[in-house]
Parts: sequence; C-alpha cells; structure tokens
Amino acid sequence: MKQRTLGASRLSVAPIMLGGNVFGWTADEKTSFAVLDAFAEGGGNFIDTADVYSAWVSGHHGGESETLIGKWLKTRGKRDQTVIATKVGMLEGEGGKGLKASRIAAACEASLKCLQTDVIDVYFAHKDDPETPLEETLAAFNALVKAGKVRVIGASNYSPTRLAEALAISDRNGWARFTVLQPQYNLLKRDDYEGALQQLAIDEAIGVVPYYGLASGYLSGKYRTAADVTGARAGAVKKWVEGKGPSALAALDAVAAETGARLAAIALAWLREQPGITAPIASASRPEQVADLIAGATLSLTPDQLSRLTAAGR
Repeated sequence: MKQRTLGASRLSVAPIMLGGNVFGWTADEKTSFAVLDAFAEGGGNFIDTADVYSAWVSGHHGGESETLIGKWLKTRGKRDQTVIATKVGMLEGEGGKGLKASRIAAACEASLKCLQTDVIDVYFAHKDDPETPLEETLAAFNALVKAGKVRVIGASNYSPTRLAEALAISDRNGWARFTVLQPQYNLLKRDDYEGALQQLAIDEAIGVVPYYGLASGYLSGKYRTAADVTGARAGAVKKWVEGKGPSALAALDAVAAETGARLAAIALAWLREQPGITAPIASASRPEQVADLIAGATLSLTPDQLSRLTAAGR
C-alpha cells in the first residue's frame, strides 16, 4: 500500500485511517484486537481514537477505546509501526472541560497512560471551544509539542474562519500550528468541507482525514430501506434512507458492477481521491469488514466513475 505524507508533517501514513470509536462499544476486546490485526496485516498503520470514546455507553467514562488500542499496541509490539491520533475537548475531567490549558494538559497525560505510550503522533482539538481563547488553547498544545509528548496537532470540526485565525496566531507566536484537519465529509455530506475549508487546507498544506467516510455505514449498502435501519447507528443513517441516499447507492451499485468492488471500498476510494484528502476514516466492528477498508485505499476509479459518483452524491 503506497503511503502518503500527512500534510506538512513528516508522518507517513496509509491512505486509509481506522476509526477507533467502536472499540469498547460495539466491538469487545477480542473483536477489537482482531480488527486491528487485520488492518495492520492489510498494510494499514493509521488509527484514530479520542478520550471521549465511549463515554456515551452506560457504565463507561471515556478512555475505553484508547485503553484497548494501548493494550493491542503493547501486546503486538506495534507502536513504532503505527501512527496514533487521539483527541481532547469533548470529555470533561481533570482540569475542567473544553480546550482550556489545564484540561488539555491533564487529558494528554490520561491519553498517554491509556495508550501505553510516551508520545501521541497527532493530537486533535476534538471541536472548537469558543469559550476558551484560541491563544490559550494553542499555547497549551505548543507546550505539549515542545515537551515531546505530542508530535503534531490537529483541528477537528473547525470552521474555515476559526482555523485560519488559529493558524495566524500560531505563526505570529512561533507555535506549533494545526497540521491536520478532521472534518465530516463523505459522498453524501459535502458542505462542511467542500469550498472554503477545503481550499484553506490545500493552501496551508494541511493533511485532511475526514470522519464518517461511510456515512455511518450507509454507503456500504447495509441500509436499503427503512426496515433495515436498526442497531447502534440507526439514528445516524435514517436521514439518508429518507433523503438523497438511494441515488448515491444506485451510482455505487453501477460502479460495483463495473469494477467488482464492494460499495464501501468504492465510497472510500472516491473520498480518497478528492482534493486535499490524505486518508478517509472508517471503522469496522468485525474483522471481515476490514477488507473493504483496505480495498478503499488501493482501488483505482476512472475519471468517469469518479464524476458520476460526485454528481449522484450532490
């Protein structure tokens, strides 16, 4: 699998990122390890998680995903071959909440412990925190980079205006700047990224790793009718079944007939080829689903196929 450079960083990553939100939620430890094993064996080296995964589950407090990933890294001896990204900003805890300096410092220590590592490769602000000055947030991230606890920093769910402001503040102060961007983006959900944010990322050499690459599983073809909408992701996919989703699935079906590839692989291959994108994020709750992710990182689509998918998704 040919790797890509992550923005202006020196990190080299596969063109697919494994989402870790399912670990400790819909995938137990044994299954999570099997998924991670399959991903690594397929050539994947880039894993996404967050401190808040999976605090929404009854009895969980956050850190469950990081803990399972940390155990896998330790057990398999994979730390040096793996690029790990995690996030801060959605889980309250020691030091407060949001992106206050005290919270960032405490959350970083907690994530390092859960991941059983001494450095986080990519540390994301999980979402913008308008209640905390950008200067405070960026100074805190810069301190972690200077201390060697974080390699590069990233912004998730930032508007183009706030991202540009953050970059200017970092440049003015000589601080570490956001090198990676994580927006919501897929064949069906386009408005958060396409346009000003996309252009800013390209102009500033920011690597882009979009989440919900398969629209919560809808683009895999799993949910064809309202009767199919069940399970943990039902609420997230209902809008596509009742909206413009069917036309996108029809276009994916046509490309599948031409290529022999599965829908999930085609949807990820389309996303991978969009301007500015480094690696789409997609998760797998079972090891047999990983093959589609790996295929999405290597499948070549023709210009005509890409164009037809783009039109159908709009």
